[in-house]
Amino acid sequence: MDFTGTWKVYSEENLEEFLKMIVKMRKEVKPVIVIEQSGKDFTFTMKTPFFSRVNSFTVGKEAEISYMDGRKLKCTIREEDGKLISETDKFTSVREIRGDEMIEIPLPFSLPLLGRTQVRRPLRRTGPEEASEPV
Repeated sequence: MDFTGTWKVYSEENLEEFLKMIVKMRKEVKPVIVIEQSGKDFTFTMKTPFFSRVNSFTVGKEAEISYMDGRKLKCTIREEDGKLISETDKFTSVREIRGDEMIEIPLPFSLPLLGRTQVRRPLRRTGPEEASEPV
């Protein structure tokens, strides 16, 4: 059997019910985001029970970013007033730290999604078997 070709979806049955299931599942699954930073170089790892995505970028330079649904977009991430701002030709996303929370606001949607994540910092080792306050 040969599946070679360009295929365009022309009909989708039960799409609304399917999307409702996806939304319900997304509400129940809270991704874990691991951020590693070295100066202006960042690695973002997003983990869910279904997949992990790793994106690396340098502030001020164009990077290719993979989104949760697998799409890849080119964007430039800049730092402004302590916020990381990702910009593409379609949208802007702003992340900032407020206390122990990271707030993400995707723009310019009429109803913005306000995403909040709490930080769990790695423990700093002070001795062979001791751990002090988070770094």
